[in-house]
Amino acid sequence: MVGKGAKGMLAMEEAGDASVSPGAGRGVNEWRRHTHSTPSVHPKMAAAQGPVDPSSPEQMSWRMISQPLHTGVEGTSHSLHPAESGEAWAQGEAIPTRDITHEAYEDESENGFMPDEDHSLQRGNWGNQIEFVLTSVGYAVGLGNVWRFPYLCYRNGGGAFLVPYFVMLIFCGIPIFFMELSFGQFASQGCLGVWRISPMFKGVGYGMMVVSTYIGIYYNVVVCIAFYYFFSSLTSVLPWTYCDNPWNTPNCVSILENPNITKSTQPSAMLGNVSQALNQTLQRTSPSEEYWRGSSQPRDQTHISYVSCIDSFCVLNLSDDVGNFGEVQVHLLSCLLVSWVVVFFCLMQGIRSSGKVVYFTATFPYVVLTILFFRGVTLEGASTGIKYYLTPQWDKILEAKVWGDAASQIFYSLGCAWGGLITMASYNRFHNNCYRDSVVISVTNCVTSVYAGFVIFSVLGSMANHLGEDVSQVAEHGPGLAFVAYPEALTLLPIAPLWSLLFFFMLILMGLGTQFCLLETLVTAIVDEVGNQWILQQKIYVTFGVAVAGFLLGIPLTSQAGIYWLLLMDNYAASYSLVIISCIMCVSIMYIYGHQNYSEDVQMMLGFPPPCFFQICWRFISPTIIFLILIFLVIQYQPITYNQYRYPSWAEAIGFLMALSSVICIPFYALFHFRRTDGDTLLQRLKNSTKPSRDWGPALLKHRTGRYAPTIPPSPEDGLEFQPLHLDKAQIPMVGSNDSSRLQDSQMNTCMSLGNSEVPAPPSSTGCQGLPSRGP
Repeated sequence: MVGKGAKGMLAMEEAGDASVSPGAGRGVNEWRRHTHSTPSVHPKMAAAQGPVDPSSPEQMSWRMISQPLHTGVEGTSHSLHPAESGEAWAQGEAIPTRDITHEAYEDESENGFMPDEDHSLQRGNWGNQIEFVLTSVGYAVGLGNVWRFPYLCYRNGGGAFLVPYFVMLIFCGIPIFFMELSFGQFASQGCLGVWRISPMFKGVGYGMMVVSTYIGIYYNVVVCIAFYYFFSSLTSVLPWTYCDNPWNTPNCVSILENPNITKSTQPSAMLGNVSQALNQTLQRTSPSEEYWRGSSQPRDQTHISYVSCIDSFCVLNLSDDVGNFGEVQVHLLSCLLVSWVVVFFCLMQGIRSSGKVVYFTATFPYVVLTILFFRGVTLEGASTGIKYYLTPQWDKILEAKVWGDAASQIFYSLGCAWGGLITMASYNRFHNNCYRDSVVISVTNCVTSVYAGFVIFSVLGSMANHLGEDVSQVAEHGPGLAFVAYPEALTLLPIAPLWSLLFFFMLILMGLGTQFCLLETLVTAIVDEVGNQWILQQKIYVTFGVAVAGFLLGIPLTSQAGIYWLLLMDNYAASYSLVIISCIMCVSIMYIYGHQNYSEDVQMMLGFPPPCFFQICWRFISPTIIFLILIFLVIQYQPITYNQYRYPSWAEAIGFLMALSSVICIPFYALFHFRRTDGDTLLQRLKNSTKPSRDWGPALLKHRTGRYAPTIPPSPEDGLEFQPLHLDKAQIPMVGSNDSSRLQDSQMNTCMSLGNSEVPAPPSSTGCQGLPSRGP
């Protein structure tokens, strides 16, 4: 009962705060600075009565109600639960007068951050907006920008591919990106909490978590391989330069040892054997290929046996089948541990630590790209590679496959439907301009992809010129580009280890930038879902637990069959499911919740409604494009292969199950929630299960205006954040044409709250004398 009265005062207090006109900002801020600097003395009491004994009953009462109810700032202590503080006040118990909020503010001020009205004490916020932008750029700009886009560009018409690419960016990429950012920022919740907007579709959030789990497992394995190449480059001669290593075969041909040997001059018998060994017709075996896969000796015309190279520390020591796990590669396992340790320490304090790390991890890759760009374009033959990369083939622009590849690349490179965008935006200030951020981040991601193409193809062009071959014969994509073709091309450069170190360090930073957001997505979803004070204080242990689980689940991918499973997860776990999840998200927000309601929410948050173009894209164009991407993926489906190794049917079945495991969350949770929803008829239950929950809306009470204004006292279980009580704020002069009426209404609201509660009013609450109270 006492807690209810205290919550009533909180609601009235926040209502009074919202009514302060902009002109009163200076006076309010000065008053707040005074109360924060002297939290144990009520300013009115000090002025009217002079010095007051801190232990007096009157002053003790004020000290109890003036304490913050929730802080939630990571790394600081927390005060009592609202109900507990109300009970302590009613029972006359002393509450510690330590000003937690003030101390937290002082701590953050030392780091260059000053709190404002949008600061969330419970979850925390980015230190400044640059941290959010850099984190989102690091999340969107990943390995795919380097090893996938350049290959797609040259295979789909060169410069002509940029036309459908940027068309898809405008009509699908940026609108979906803006939707996810505004979604998370408005509710200040992760990918689970935001579905208070329509609880029946909370399975979409669980699906995002499953997708992020899969990607987080195998993505860090790719980062660990980049770590291994980085460590292997700390030498005077790169280990994949020559063919005199224990893992090399007689078919190995180094472009440095035999600069005049090309495909056309190799013996036909050797060509036949090598083409079967590498599953690529008329292609020599390079030292970088053998270093990547391990020693291979042709056993007969249809099989390949792989000789162990564990003692020689080549990378994969690849087995002959996806089901033949062989042994765990200790060197990869060690690098995987290093990778997860780095991720954990960068995220151990949540966004307060990762927000500082991204100043380096999100910017230094551009420094490396620029260094490699200027080195690459000065090489002999670089212009040949760039021409292959950008020469338009306008006839291909009419092919459906080109448009499908463009849409898919935009969709996946921006990280839509992973849950990361929603999570990162949930730590924004409520009034942050996420519309501007979505445009800046999306364009930056796409420009980076185009820029990386120059870096890649300038070096590959030089390599093709050196071999006297066509660029198409040396161009690859995926791991083959990052860990085979490009490293071999680097051996042609003077001081090759230096360029190799820079390249793989760039890959590490790009991978870590994405991995940070994947891990934070899972941690935030768990913490927000539990939502109590204990887990907010112990968030570091949640982060540690998720990191340990990710490391353990990644161990099978460091075995001899690890690359097979990595590609299986990459092809299935994050393909069809992402498209389906994103499509359902658009439909549920635009048609279940309502595009008009969502536009009003965005206007409340940003001060202006979404542009008409974005509203049209959200309702019609983007869902249509996403649906067409799904159809394209189904029509263009081909069984997964690695080089010419074709996966068995049971492996493909596992891949489809991985894709299904994230999508199945949506109907399962919908049925679960539907059965728990009250209603006299099926239609009524369906309506009740899809309408927004009572606690949907802005997280801070000060932002819950209009239709979100509380009509009944909120409870802590609503997920709303209670701010420090300042009862005499109602008596602060307010500037405006209706000053007197505002002051009177605010005083009356405060008195009504005190009169209807079971909590005694503080002695300083002037204007409430004579009002009956149920308190003792």
